[in-house]
Amino acid sequence: MAEEKKPLLIKRYASRRLYNTETSDYVTLEDIAGFIREGREVQIVDLKSGDDLTRQYLLQIIAEHESRGENVLPVGVLNDLVRSYMVPGGGMMPQFLQSSFEMLRENQSKMMENMNAINPMASMPGFEALKAQQQAFLNAMTGGLAGAWSGEGNKEEGEGDAGEKSEDLEAIKKQLADLQDKLSKLN
Repeated sequence: MAEEKKPLLIKRYASRRLYNTETSDYVTLEDIAGFIREGREVQIVDLKSGDDLTRQYLLQIIAEHESRGENVLPVGVLNDLVRSYMVPGGGMMPQFLQSSFEMLRENQSKMMENMNAINPMASMPGFEALKAQQQAFLNAMTGGLAGAWSGEGNKEEGEGDAGEKSEDLEAIKKQLADLQDKLSKLN
């Protein structure tokens, strides 16, 4: 069994500067986001108190991306997250999200291999559209990181123009919203 790699330890000094303990230099939030995109886990701790600040800084990274117009999470998902904080005990949203992303990471590369493999479905009409829709869904769910998890680039050969991507993304967003509605009715 492979040994799990320790998280990269980042220490926050009283000056609010962030210090990478592996490379002995100061880092920015963008640097930390880069480590995470590369598949590295990080842990950010306050040097003086020892408090774990990882969640606070990860949320700050997401907020900064959102403020620059890089939509990380759809508004519906953000609303559901806020609602989950109002439910006694935190609801099931955090566990659902964690399980969903774990499942996505585990199955993403296998799914793309299967879709790219030579198989009878590849000759079916509409297979390329289905493949493009699946890739758009993965990109939407992972903020474009689906390729990074499998080691592939984010661009696929033969991708359609921006209009097609936008339509595919809108269809996927609608499907996701429908699933969210069904999940909320189950509660």
